[in-house]
Amino acid sequence: MRARFKGINTVRRKLASGLVETYYYHRATGARLKGKPGSPEFIASIAEAVEKSRKRDAGTLAGLMRDFEETAKWRRLAASTQYEYRRVFRFWEDTYGSVPHAALEDKAFRRAIVKWHDSFSADKPREADNRVTILSRVLSWAAKDGPLGKNVLEGFDKAYKSDRSDKIWLPEHFEAFMAVASAEMQLAMVLALHTGQRQGDLRRLAWGNYDGSHLRLTQQKTKRYVAIKCTKALKATLDGLERRSPLILTTKTGRPFQKRYLAEQWAEAQQAAAVEDLHFHDIRGTTVTMLFEAGCNLGEIAAVTGHSLRRAQDILDKYLARTSRLADSAIAKFENVLETDFAKQVAKRGGSEEAK
Repeated sequence: MRARFKGINTVRRKLASGLVETYYYHRATGARLKGKPGSPEFIASIAEAVEKSRKRDAGTLAGLMRDFEETAKWRRLAASTQYEYRRVFRFWEDTYGSVPHAALEDKAFRRAIVKWHDSFSADKPREADNRVTILSRVLSWAAKDGPLGKNVLEGFDKAYKSDRSDKIWLPEHFEAFMAVASAEMQLAMVLALHTGQRQGDLRRLAWGNYDGSHLRLTQQKTKRYVAIKCTKALKATLDGLERRSPLILTTKTGRPFQKRYLAEQWAEAQQAAAVEDLHFHDIRGTTVTMLFEAGCNLGEIAAVTGHSLRRAQDILDKYLARTSRLADSAIAKFENVLETDFAKQVAKRGGSEEAK
């Protein structure tokens, strides 16, 4: 199997003889690499180029970002988060990569970043916030465990203000969605509603996580371990499904759901149900409120959903005012809601369709 190397540029040139020769270059340094990909000579030349890059970037912002990638803090990040960080790192390296440590502690550096943020956020506030937030996290690490004395970006004002704590899936939303959704999307809805877990964790949920009474998993984002006792409706749903894959939630052909494909399928079902201004992730907040209405305290809620106590309280603070105005249509007690006909129907419909 051919090894894949990142950060390598491939250049093909036609020689005077008519033959085409392939050359390889280390992207960060521009150094030409020796040998063929995978050979000891090639790997050694990559190591040499990386070392030169480290020496060149020593004492600069670019060096700090490379050092951050060697920390345990970095290794604890999900692969998707590391990918996003590297994307943002490339932007800051191109813009301020050569700034020395001393200048990173100066107010002038903060003013320059804030000025860029103010300008860029006029069109893309979330992206502007994201880039500065990631940069600030690197500086915070460097101030605490690295060579900097302080993080001058600490406490910068974000441009994007959004709080979806009061976005709740009400019974009419569920019923409309379940009436038109495919068996796969119905199963996704029930798993989300009954567990309060993130979409990424549900996509990775395996039959090995289910022991007949509980779903046990470690959340990818927070690394929190949760053990969720299945409601009667969830247990009936899982027990009625054909195990055609190591994973519980799969496509019609038994393949794992990719993030984008699941989002597309979910959006189609939601559009057909005419459910607007609600996201998949809002089901997680809905589960928090349902657990609270069932009489659970914050500790019990957090044990199920994996939220921090503070976040669970934030969600409840937003929603409680709404329930007082919508008392007639508020979600009923947790177990009762999850045992309504539409929730039970998923196990029967999903199981029967998959068995065909």
